[in-house]
Amino acid sequence: MAQIQRFEVGPRMSQAVVHGDTVYLAGQVNNQASDVTGQTRNVLAQIDKLLAAAGSSKEKILTATIYLTDIKTFGQMNTAWEAWVPSGATPARTTLEANLAAPEYLVEITVVAAK
Repeated sequence: MAQIQRFEVGPRMSQAVVHGDTVYLAGQVNNQASDVTGQTRNVLAQIDKLLAAAGSSKEKILTATIYLTDIKTFGQMNTAWEAWVPSGATPARTTLEANLAAPEYLVEITVVAAK
């Protein structure tokens, strides 16, 4: 039976969970910037940190789901995404518009990666 590891465990959720050779991240948000591009950059840095702690990296992301509060900001989010995602190792990706947990959050990203 595969062991389960949890990272940054809180009362409601863990920020990352590893089961076998798969890393699951909780949805990542960041309100330290007031625009979608800045928030996306900050979220991607958080993803880098969590993946590294779990023994993975952005090159091993299998799938990403991106939630935007306004789909019209798709291009702004992609500016940060395309500068970050490794050429030739782009994951399967879904982007959609959604209400997020707090109004200051403009983007939320969750990923699943191989270890």
